[in-house]
Amino acid sequence: MMQSLVLTVLSDDRPGVVDELSAAIEAHNGVWVESRMASLAGKFAGLLRVRVPEARVETLGAALAALDASGLHVQVEVAGQQRPAPAGAHSLRVELVGPDRPGIVHQLAHALAERGISVDELTTEVSDASMAGGELFRASAVLQLPGQISNEALEDQLDALANELTLDIEVEELGGD
Repeated sequence: MMQSLVLTVLSDDRPGVVDELSAAIEAHNGVWVESRMASLAGKFAGLLRVRVPEARVETLGAALAALDASGLHVQVEVAGQQRPAPAGAHSLRVELVGPDRPGIVHQLAHALAERGISVDELTTEVSDASMAGGELFRASAVLQLPGQISNEALEDQLDALANELTLDIEVEELGGD
Protein backbone atom coordinates (compact mmCIF):
# COMPACT_ATOMS: atom_id res chain seq x y z
CA MET A 1 0.00 0.00 0.00
CA MET A 2 1.25 3.47 -0.88
CA GLN A 3 1.34 6.39 1.55
CA SER A 4 1.06 10.02 0.38
CA LEU A 5 3.48 12.49 1.93
CA VAL A 6 3.72 16.25 1.62
CA LEU A 7 7.26 17.64 1.69
CA THR A 8 8.36 21.22 2.21
CA VAL A 9 11.84 22.02 0.99
CA LEU A 10 14.16 24.96 1.67
CA SER A 11 17.75 25.42 0.58
CA ASP A 12 20.17 28.00 -0.68
CA ASP A 13 19.51 28.26 -4.40
CA ARG A 14 22.11 26.11 -6.15
CA PRO A 15 22.29 23.54 -8.93
CA GLY A 16 21.42 19.99 -7.89
CA VAL A 17 18.77 20.59 -5.24
CA VAL A 18 15.99 18.85 -7.18
CA ASP A 19 18.42 16.10 -8.19
CA GLU A 20 19.28 15.33 -4.54
CA LEU A 21 15.65 15.35 -3.53
CA SER A 22 14.43 13.21 -6.42
CA ALA A 23 17.28 10.71 -5.93
CA ALA A 24 16.26 10.13 -2.31
CA ILE A 25 12.62 9.68 -3.31
CA GLU A 26 13.49 7.27 -6.14
CA ALA A 27 15.85 5.25 -3.91
CA HIS A 28 12.88 4.50 -1.65
CA ASN A 29 10.56 3.52 -4.52
CA GLY A 30 8.73 6.81 -4.18
CA VAL A 31 6.71 8.50 -6.89
CA TRP A 32 6.90 12.28 -7.37
CA VAL A 33 3.21 13.20 -7.81
CA GLU A 34 3.02 17.00 -7.93
CA SER A 35 5.08 20.01 -6.90
CA ARG A 36 5.43 23.78 -6.80
CA MET A 37 8.98 25.08 -6.61
CA ALA A 38 10.65 28.44 -7.02
CA SER A 39 13.80 30.41 -6.49
CA LEU A 40 13.03 33.27 -4.10
CA ALA A 41 15.61 35.84 -2.97
CA GLY A 42 18.57 33.46 -3.22
CA LYS A 43 16.68 30.56 -1.65
CA PHE A 44 15.09 27.56 -3.31
CA ALA A 45 11.70 26.68 -1.85
CA GLY A 46 9.38 23.86 -2.73
CA LEU A 47 6.26 22.03 -1.82
CA LEU A 48 5.64 18.56 -3.20
CA ARG A 49 3.53 15.49 -2.80
CA VAL A 50 5.03 12.03 -3.15
CA ARG A 51 3.73 8.51 -2.77
CA VAL A 52 5.94 5.87 -1.20
CA PRO A 53 5.33 2.29 -0.04
CA GLU A 54 4.19 2.38 3.60
CA ALA A 55 7.12 0.15 4.57
CA ARG A 56 9.55 2.81 3.24
CA VAL A 57 8.07 5.93 4.87
CA GLU A 58 10.45 5.92 7.86
CA THR A 59 13.57 5.18 5.84
CA LEU A 60 12.66 7.89 3.31
CA GLY A 61 12.14 10.32 6.18
CA ALA A 62 15.60 9.46 7.52
CA ALA A 63 17.18 9.86 4.06
CA LEU A 64 15.52 13.25 3.61
CA ALA A 65 16.64 14.33 7.09
CA ALA A 66 20.22 13.38 6.14
CA LEU A 67 20.07 15.93 3.30
CA ASP A 68 20.17 18.60 6.01
CA ALA A 69 23.96 18.13 6.11
CA SER A 70 24.17 19.53 2.56
CA GLY A 71 21.94 22.49 3.46
CA LEU A 72 18.75 20.99 2.02
CA HIS A 73 16.07 21.19 4.72
CA VAL A 74 13.07 18.92 4.18
CA GLN A 75 10.01 18.62 6.39
CA VAL A 76 7.83 15.55 5.90
CA GLU A 77 4.13 15.32 6.74
CA VAL A 78 1.73 12.46 6.12
CA ALA A 79 -0.90 13.76 3.69
CA GLY A 80 -4.37 14.22 5.06
CA GLN A 81 -7.62 13.50 3.33
CA GLN A 82 -8.50 16.06 0.68
CA ARG A 83 -11.61 17.86 1.79
CA PRO A 84 -14.49 17.50 -0.64
CA ALA A 85 -15.85 20.65 -2.23
CA PRO A 86 -19.08 21.79 -0.60
CA ALA A 87 -22.24 21.20 -2.63
CA GLY A 88 -22.61 23.87 -5.28
CA ALA A 89 -19.04 25.15 -4.86
CA HIS A 90 -17.39 26.58 -7.94
CA SER A 91 -13.95 27.91 -8.82
CA LEU A 92 -12.74 31.20 -10.23
CA ARG A 93 -9.38 32.55 -11.25
CA VAL A 94 -8.75 36.12 -10.11
CA GLU A 95 -5.95 38.33 -11.44
CA LEU A 96 -5.09 41.55 -9.58
CA VAL A 97 -2.63 44.32 -10.51
CA GLY A 98 -1.96 47.64 -8.81
CA PRO A 99 0.38 49.72 -6.69
CA ASP A 100 2.02 47.76 -3.89
CA ARG A 101 1.45 48.70 -0.27
CA PRO A 102 1.88 47.04 3.13
CA GLY A 103 -0.99 44.74 4.08
CA ILE A 104 -2.45 44.24 0.61
CA VAL A 105 -2.37 40.42 0.78
CA HIS A 106 -3.90 40.46 4.25
CA GLN A 107 -6.73 42.77 3.18
CA LEU A 108 -7.54 40.50 0.23
CA ALA A 109 -7.24 37.30 2.25
CA HIS A 110 -9.37 38.70 5.06
CA ALA A 111 -12.12 39.79 2.65
CA LEU A 112 -12.19 36.28 1.15
CA ALA A 113 -12.12 34.48 4.51
CA GLU A 114 -15.02 36.58 5.80
CA ARG A 115 -17.10 35.25 2.91
CA GLY A 116 -16.09 31.60 3.40
CA ILE A 117 -14.05 31.61 0.19
CA SER A 118 -11.13 29.19 0.07
CA VAL A 119 -7.84 30.06 -1.62
CA ASP A 120 -6.77 26.96 -3.58
CA GLU A 121 -3.74 28.58 -5.24
CA LEU A 122 -2.05 31.95 -4.81
CA THR A 123 0.88 33.45 -6.66
CA THR A 124 2.08 36.98 -5.93
CA GLU A 125 4.95 39.18 -6.99
CA VAL A 126 6.10 42.76 -6.62
CA SER A 127 8.01 44.35 -9.48
CA ASP A 128 9.39 47.76 -10.34
CA ALA A 129 6.76 50.06 -11.88
CA SER A 130 9.34 52.16 -13.69
CA MET A 131 6.84 54.14 -15.77
CA ALA A 132 4.69 55.13 -12.79
CA GLY A 133 7.34 55.01 -10.06
CA GLY A 134 7.07 52.78 -7.03
CA GLU A 135 6.32 49.09 -7.13
CA LEU A 136 3.60 47.07 -8.82
CA PHE A 137 1.76 44.25 -7.01
CA ARG A 138 0.43 41.29 -9.03
CA ALA A 139 -1.56 38.36 -7.76
CA SER A 140 -3.14 35.36 -9.39
CA ALA A 141 -5.44 33.18 -7.34
CA VAL A 142 -7.73 30.23 -7.83
CA LEU A 143 -10.62 30.57 -5.42
CA GLN A 144 -13.29 28.09 -4.38
CA LEU A 145 -16.60 29.82 -3.72
CA PRO A 146 -19.37 28.31 -1.63
CA GLY A 147 -22.55 27.63 -3.57
CA GLN A 148 -24.43 30.54 -2.02
CA ILE A 149 -21.99 33.12 -3.47
CA SER A 150 -22.53 33.85 -7.15
CA ASN A 151 -19.70 34.88 -9.44
CA GLU A 152 -21.42 38.22 -9.97
CA ALA A 153 -21.74 38.88 -6.22
CA LEU A 154 -18.07 38.10 -5.70
CA GLU A 155 -17.07 40.30 -8.65
CA ASP A 156 -19.08 43.18 -7.14
CA GLN A 157 -17.40 42.68 -3.76
CA LEU A 158 -13.94 42.40 -5.31
CA ASP A 159 -14.57 45.48 -7.46
CA ALA A 160 -15.38 47.48 -4.31
CA LEU A 161 -12.17 46.22 -2.64
CA ALA A 162 -10.18 46.83 -5.83
CA ASN A 163 -11.43 50.43 -5.93
CA GLU A 164 -10.40 50.92 -2.30
CA LEU A 165 -6.92 49.47 -2.98
CA THR A 166 -6.61 50.94 -6.52
CA LEU A 167 -6.24 47.51 -8.10
CA ASP A 168 -7.28 46.31 -11.54
CA ILE A 169 -9.07 42.99 -11.31
CA GLU A 170 -10.06 40.30 -13.78
CA VAL A 171 -12.22 37.31 -12.92
CA GLU A 172 -12.48 34.14 -14.99
CA GLU A 173 -14.75 31.21 -14.26
CA LEU A 174 -12.96 27.87 -14.33
CA GLY A 175 -14.74 24.97 -16.00
CA GLY A 176 -15.18 21.50 -14.70
CA ASP A 177 -16.81 22.36 -11.37
